[in-house]
Amino acid sequence: MPELPEVETTVRGLARYLEGERIARLTLNRADLRRPFPEGLVQSLTGASVTGLGRRAKYGLIHTDRGTTMVFHLGMSGRWRIEPDRIEKHDHLVLETGSGHVLALNDARRFGSVDLVDTDKLDAWPPFAAMGPEPLGYELTPKHLQQAFAGRIAPVKQLLLDQGIVAGLGNIYVCEALHRARVRPDKEAGKVSLPALKRLVPAIREVLTESIAAGGSTIRDYAQPSGELGYFASSWQVYGREGQACACSAPVQRFAQGGRSTFWCAKCQK
Repeated sequence: MPELPEVETTVRGLARYLEGERIARLTLNRADLRRPFPEGLVQSLTGASVTGLGRRAKYGLIHTDRGTTMVFHLGMSGRWRIEPDRIEKHDHLVLETGSGHVLALNDARRFGSVDLVDTDKLDAWPPFAAMGPEPLGYELTPKHLQQAFAGRIAPVKQLLLDQGIVAGLGNIYVCEALHRARVRPDKEAGKVSLPALKRLVPAIREVLTESIAAGGSTIRDYAQPSGELGYFASSWQVYGREGQACACSAPVQRFAQGGRSTFWCAKCQK
């Protein structure tokens, strides 16, 4: 599934073609993705001008001058194709701008979604209202994690994946951040010390920032809007590297945790 860096990369790519543009035509080539497209989506956005783009957790935001925002989620396999040579079978939403740009939301598995939300009510929109702070924002602090983890016996990795504690973190980047911070992924969250949390918060920011700069991590179907593949996977220190040597020379280990694979180094993370 595209994670936060992949969505951020996507939004930045779209901004080059959409910001300040008028939406001349919006075409829906089927009735739904994971759920139906919003009623009146075409009518609401046709003729609107894009005032800006943004991201909340793993959702992309396309703001318009009509006070509405198109919120998209890429699901498992979604991606935006820019200036495609032709419209393909899985290009389910096609957007054309007044200056002639064509952008197609392609989603072969249809696990993604598109919603239309009043811009001034985005914070209160149910999927967003329950979310914790953005991991790249100032609200994510060691103190915030300490308070969220207080008394919790659940593993620290599981709680970092809880969107109500931190918005947008996924399996790859939590594994990598915990390794950089030298924190065991299965340690009880309430027992993670404040000094460890002071290592963990900057580690989260660093791994996300580096991945965004690299265009994200390519997993299965994901690609940037330009069609290029993200290359941060080449920088993974533990994720997907079971049996390979960590930088400390000890072998990277893997175990199942909450239905996901957790990768870590027993020597570095104690």
